[in-house]
Amino acid sequence: MPNGSRNDLADPGGSPRRAEFESLYALHSREVWALAYARWMDSDLAMDITQEAFLRLWKQWEAAEEIQNPRAWLLRVARNLAEDYAKSAFRRNGTQPPELLNGVRSSQPMPIEKLERDELFARLREVLDELAPPDREILTLRYALDYDANAIAERLDIAVTAVHMRLSRARQRLAERLSSHGDFAPGDNGRATRT
Repeated sequence: MPNGSRNDLADPGGSPRRAEFESLYALHSREVWALAYARWMDSDLAMDITQEAFLRLWKQWEAAEEIQNPRAWLLRVARNLAEDYAKSAFRRNGTQPPELLNGVRSSQPMPIEKLERDELFARLREVLDELAPPDREILTLRYALDYDANAIAERLDIAVTAVHMRLSRARQRLAERLSSHGDFAPGDNGRATRT
C-alpha cells in the first residue's frame, strides 16, 4: 500500500507544483491504490496502477493542462488503467513489448538441458550404486534430501562430528569412482563429458 510522498519526480527547485503534487499523493494515493486493488486483488499491480495514474497527472501538468478535480481525475484514470489491464497485452507481457521478452529465460530448463541433466543423473546413480550402502545413505541424506549435519546425526544416531567425517570420506570415495569412470572430467563442476 502506498505511503509517503513521491520524491523521484524530476522538478528542480522544489516548485509549488511539486508541493501540490506531493500533497495530492499523500491525500489520495491510498484511495487510488485501494480502487485498483479491489479490481485485481494484487497489491503489486495496484501499486503499478497507482504510480501510473500519478505519473499521468504529472504529465498532464507538464503539458499545461488544468485539472479541476484531481481526486476524481486520478480515480477515473486508475479505474481505466485497471480495466485496460484486463484487455491489453500489458496483462500478458508486462510493460515490455513481446520481442524484448524473447530473451527472458524460463524457470524451467530447455528440453535439451533437461535431457543432459537426466543423463548425467542416471550415470551418477550408477556410480552411487557402486558405493557401500552407508556411503550412499549419508550422501543421499545430505545432498538429495538436503538434511543438515544435525538432522543426519539425529537420524543415524551418531555424533555430528561423525557425520562430517563420514560425509568427507563418502565424498572422497564418490570422487574416486567418478574419476575412474571417465564420464566425469575433473574440474568440470559435475558436467559429464562425452567420450
